[in-house]
Amino acid sequence: MSLPKVLILRAPGINCERETFDAFQRAGGRPEYVHIQQLLQQPERLDTFAALAVPGGFSYGDDISSGRVLAQEMKQRLGDRVQRFVGRGGLVLGICNGFQVLVRLGLVPCTQGRLEEEVTLTHNLSNHYECRWVTMRTTKSRCAFLPAGLTLRWPAAHGEGRLVARTPALQRLLIDEGYATLLYVDERGAPTERYPQNPNGAPLGIAGLTDLRGRVLGVMPHPDRSYLPTHMPDWRRTQLAQGSLPLDGDGMVVFREMVKVAAAEA
Repeated sequence: MSLPKVLILRAPGINCERETFDAFQRAGGRPEYVHIQQLLQQPERLDTFAALAVPGGFSYGDDISSGRVLAQEMKQRLGDRVQRFVGRGGLVLGICNGFQVLVRLGLVPCTQGRLEEEVTLTHNLSNHYECRWVTMRTTKSRCAFLPAGLTLRWPAAHGEGRLVARTPALQRLLIDEGYATLLYVDERGAPTERYPQNPNGAPLGIAGLTDLRGRVLGVMPHPDRSYLPTHMPDWRRTQLAQGSLPLDGDGMVVFREMVKVAAAEA
């Protein structure tokens, strides 16, 4: 069985592609770097991959707003191709700035099945960049590769991460209809809007979204910075208590599950 190929998108300002590449490789995938200009020149290359990952960073310096320039570039020249990719079963992951790109592209939540910007990721209520570990719970969602009922700790690192829908009704629908995949939770495990457990003030505590088909996942905190056991802030204490380190850090579940689904469907 061949290893599923994963396109790791590169673009000016993206700076988390190496971690994303390594995580997918450790998960059993076959990642490959492709620069946005290469993809724009040869859009048919996307069809040779099982998955697409848009890593974090500051694409095009986050001019205008975070992820906007790369999203518009992709929408104008790759929009139909990306939609066909998802329609045929391709998987997509966007992390932090990559999530911002997917939102501005209209690929998530895509409740109507078309590229339309239904939500935004706007400035944190704290009015400054947040860099801190957060705790989240995975929900029973549409997502084909993120199991429900997990409690995960990932680091957040963003200035524009507050997910707000066009209307309060749509914000509620994201929860009720299984588009919200990850929720910020408090010390009791309950979804929260309270700072700092919710680092940006997102209504209903939404930290990640999937799309109508469940083939796309966008997350604001970073699984790519928590996929190794030694990434975890208490790894030494865990090692002393258990006598050894676990195989993975909390972020690795995203990459393993994504590769598992891609391999099973190949």
